[in-house]
Amino acid sequence: MNVKIAAAQYDISFLANWQEYQTKIECWVTQAVQQNAKILLFPEYASMELASLFGEEVYSSLSKQLVAMQTVHDGYIALFKSLAQQHQCIIQSGSFPVEIKPGVYRNRAYLFMPDGHFDYQDKLIMTRFENEHWFIQGGSELKCFDTDYGKIAINICYDSEFPLLARKQVEMGVNLILVPSCTDTVAGYHRVKIGCQARALENQCYVVQSPLVGNADWSEAVDVNVGAAGIYTPVDRGFPDNGILAMGDFNAVTWVISDINLDRIQTVRQQGQVFNYRDWPLQAAFT
Repeated sequence: MNVKIAAAQYDISFLANWQEYQTKIECWVTQAVQQNAKILLFPEYASMELASLFGEEVYSSLSKQLVAMQTVHDGYIALFKSLAQQHQCIIQSGSFPVEIKPGVYRNRAYLFMPDGHFDYQDKLIMTRFENEHWFIQGGSELKCFDTDYGKIAINICYDSEFPLLARKQVEMGVNLILVPSCTDTVAGYHRVKIGCQARALENQCYVVQSPLVGNADWSEAVDVNVGAAGIYTPVDRGFPDNGILAMGDFNAVTWVISDINLDRIQTVRQQGQVFNYRDWPLQAAFT
């Protein structure tokens, strides 16, 4: 089964109003679907540009922006839900800090389906910044999602660096892992990239990364953002020798788009030069 997937190298804007945000998102989605993309991936914390709607007292405060963001949450959901239905595509909209009970926030990545249904994956393992400064808490459930293209999973940024999370998801039937990311150093970007490639190698699956790019000096949360989108594959017969199907130019503002063939995942797991996916349990004898 071939499907075209698009990973955004998405830039943070300073917004004048909600309509400007809506127009920006509509333009991004339209650009991808005009190139026949059916699965669209946006970065972690791409939603934080919405904090600019609330004035300097809010966007310069880590705590106040979280409170203010809840007032646009319903509009955010409605926008992406509508676009997924309108264009008959799957959209992973990046992540949004959601208040799940008073004063408790989770970094939540929504997945919007063409039929109007949507679900989410919460980030499970938090970075030092999220834990020590922003006080966003980790989620408690690892999910996979049934789609027209098979089972899809989400590892939000830092989660991609922990192999047992992806392993559990592929054991649940996942062939494609989406990784929305937000990193403020080149080293951070490479940690996530290396994690994505390692997960693709270990599990003989596709892993797709979408980074936030560009500077937002006004933002206390996402002031510096670096990276390049990548579509990563098994490193085996029938796939690129370096495991990189497509990659964007560093820090460019663009879509990175390529066809993936999800049927080939089962083929490589059964007929590959090596059997990383099958041989995973053999490690237990040595640990």
